Amino acid sequence: MDTIASLFSFITTPVSWVIVQFHKLYGALFGDDTGWAWGLSIVSLVVLIRICLIPLFVKQIKSTRNMQVLQPKMKAIQERYKNDKQRQSEEMMKLYKETGTNPLSSCLPILAQSPFFFALYHVLSSIASGKTIGVIDQPLLDSARQAHIFGAPLAAKFMDSEEKVAALGASLTDVRVVTAIMIVMMSASQFFTQRQLMTKNVDLTVKTPYMQQQKMLMYIFPVIFAVMGINFPVGVLVYWLTTNVWTMGQQMYVINQNPTPGSKAQDQYLGRVLKSVNSHGQVRGRTRRNTVKAIVAKGPDRNDIERKFITGLAKLGLAAQEDGTVAKSDAAVLEAEGGAAPKRQQPKRQPKAKRHTAATHAGTAKGSGSTGSESKTSLEKHDASQDDKPKASGKSAASGSSRQAKSGQRKGPQRPKHPSKK
Repeated sequence: MDTIASLFSFITTPVSWVIVQFHKLYGALFGDDTGWAWGLSIVSLVVLIRICLIPLFVKQIKSTRNMQVLQPKMKAIQERYKNDKQRQSEEMMKLYKETGTNPLSSCLPILAQSPFFFALYHVLSSIASGKTIGVIDQPLLDSARQAHIFGAPLAAKFMDSEEKVAALGASLTDVRVVTAIMIVMMSASQFFTQRQLMTKNVDLTVKTPYMQQQKMLMYIFPVIFAVMGINFPVGVLVYWLTTNVWTMGQQMYVINQNPTPGSKAQDQYLGRVLKSVNSHGQVRGRTRRNTVKAIVAKGPDRNDIERKFITGLAKLGLAAQEDGTVAKSDAAVLEAEGGAAPKRQQPKRQPKAKRHTAATHAGTAKGSGSTGSESKTSLEKHDASQDDKPKASGKSAASGSSRQAKSGQRKGPQRPKHPSKK
């Protein structure tokens, strides 16, 4: 560890200078030789570094969003080459190259602050060895060696011998209890940060190498910190615990205000927006309006969570507008279905036999109105002619009846045959 730290010795002077400046400020409040003055100086160093790393964090967020935009294409590649893992990986790498996306960009903040971490380790190791370093002269070195955090010196380690700890004016029990608690807190905060990212801010409908990477880091990093933590000085543990807490808080803010599309966090976020709209009748806040604006711009490409949000607005009689606001609209239900134009409903098609029967009845009804009087006159003439003719004999009538019975035809008007039976 000392060998690695010596590689970053070129920035030990700037790091030691920043610590000394913060020590002057806190020393005036708590005393120069107190653990509060030196401990808060290290915490302030972390805050300063993390503020400088905010641009990298923003780049990390943008890269994560690009990964989410590419997920439909990733899913298509997975489906197409599901039986050829090698070809699948090659197509994924090709997609990353074409779009300029780096799945390892989530490690940028950690890599960027590594030099400061090792430089601080080098400074604290020099303090433990009683050597001046950077701008820390002998008076400041003596003050730092006397500083204790809950009974543990800043330069003490979990694996230090009892004689070395006694030389720093502390007991081995106090050092090991304090360092053990800080190692557990450091590992737990790292695990919680990664777990929060995996369970809330990842679209689980598509499995990508990014997800596998985050899942791996969730279990590997806490173990690495736990193993390495026993060789970290108390001051370095303070540094790393502070940066983990900062990362956790920063990530919670991003998840709550700008969640990944399709994730559980987006469902919760849009639920809060919908509740606020129900209470106030409008979208409050520029961030929320930008979110609604982006959902409207997606149109039919919205995911299930975003369609659920639009449907919730429709139930309130509201429709999302292109500028991110909401307005009352009678067509809100159509907007809930993705903004598609209403489809004209076609009448149910009737069977062929039923259509033929209806056409026959319609033609009969139409003809009856125009020929009613003519039919009546012809019937009267027919009756008169029948009266003038001599009545047929019983024999002929009987024979006619028998012939009609033999032919199998029924009396009266015949029912037209179905066209299919012709």
